[in-house]
Amino acid sequence: MIHTAALTKTYGDVLALDDLNLDIGEGEIFGYIGPNGAGKSTTIRILSGLLRPTSGDATVADVDVVRYPEEAKRVVGYMPDIFGVYHGMRVWEYLDFFGAAYRMSRATRRPRIDEVLHITGTDEMRDYFVDSLSRGMQQRVGIARALIHDPKVLFLDEPTSGLDPRARIEMRQLLKHLKELGKTVLVSSHILPELASVCDRIGILEQARLLLCDRMETVLRQVEQHSVIELEVLGDATRAGELLAGQFPAPKLEVKEIVGNLLRLSFAGENEEIAGLLAFLLQQGVGVLWYREVPPDLEHIYLKVTTQAKAGKRRSDDAE
Repeated sequence: MIHTAALTKTYGDVLALDDLNLDIGEGEIFGYIGPNGAGKSTTIRILSGLLRPTSGDATVADVDVVRYPEEAKRVVGYMPDIFGVYHGMRVWEYLDFFGAAYRMSRATRRPRIDEVLHITGTDEMRDYFVDSLSRGMQQRVGIARALIHDPKVLFLDEPTSGLDPRARIEMRQLLKHLKELGKTVLVSSHILPELASVCDRIGILEQARLLLCDRMETVLRQVEQHSVIELEVLGDATRAGELLAGQFPAPKLEVKEIVGNLLRLSFAGENEEIAGLLAFLLQQGVGVLWYREVPPDLEHIYLKVTTQAKAGKRRSDDAE
């Protein structure tokens, strides 16, 4: 649904986007992660037909956005991180205005306004003035505006920025609903926990370059080779830790923490080996009440990837 090849954008001597190669499938929620200034908004503006790249190719829903930017605007919906609202305009009028801008007929606009208000959970806001709404409700109306012409692809730039915790939860639910409707969604953010729970795949962008791009679980396995395991045992947890350390020497296994009957382990092994670890404890007469594998934190993954990239760049610069 979204494809880029060697997509590059420069502003004079400033490199805003460097050789971006990206493929996003239909019906996918793609998390585009990076700090401010990394190139996320530049990418979205190019894919929306609002900005011409310096070089490279890009297609969205089979439309060449470089050659046919006006056609691209018909198949995408774009909500920027800061979008304008018009004073004295009610929500339905705001949506009607943008529907007219997409050359939708009045007869088509009216039922579509009702539909996007329902999708975004803003039915009750219909007659409210847009500028009187909370930040969270304005974000929802912004998504309704992006949906008004029923695009195949949605670009949401920092949709959770500035929202309170409840509004962030509601925004995550809305993103999942958009996926159920068959929309392909690229959502950019530097608030990492918001993306971890909703995205099918993520891409990490740093200093205009895409460092890593894959499914969430694959990224976590690639970057973090050790699993973090927690288990609660009957009896002496210290003895259980010593038994495990003797059976699985470091760096295969490391006992990170023991609190009461709870052990926290770092273990480099597949599911079969974890099963073997639990079986070993049982063979040694240690009862296991429960165990769980703790998923790696996305913020930790991001910091590790970007730190490694910066270290690699420093080594390259030193070699030159």
